[in-house]
Amino acid sequence: MEEPEFAVDEKVDVTDVVCPVTFVKTKVALDELDEGQVLQVRLNGGEPAQNVPRSVQDEGHEVLKLQDNGDGTFELFIKKVGD
Repeated sequence: MEEPEFAVDEKVDVTDVVCPVTFVKTKVALDELDEGQVLQVRLNGGEPAQNVPRSVQDEGHEVLKLQDNGDGTFELFIKKVGD
């Protein structure tokens, strides 16, 4: 896995849960961050990789990158916007 070009403040792994819990866990982790901090989320492909980025954007946060790990999982980098 290549290193991201931005600093990651917190990481969360939601590969062990299914939608909508993937977004709930991501949202809880984002709530713990300060504005401008970056959250790295490891999630499964398919529904989570489609729904979680869309949901966090709907909440007003910025999706920096969705990276395919090549093993059925993805790394999603989210910048928290607002508090």
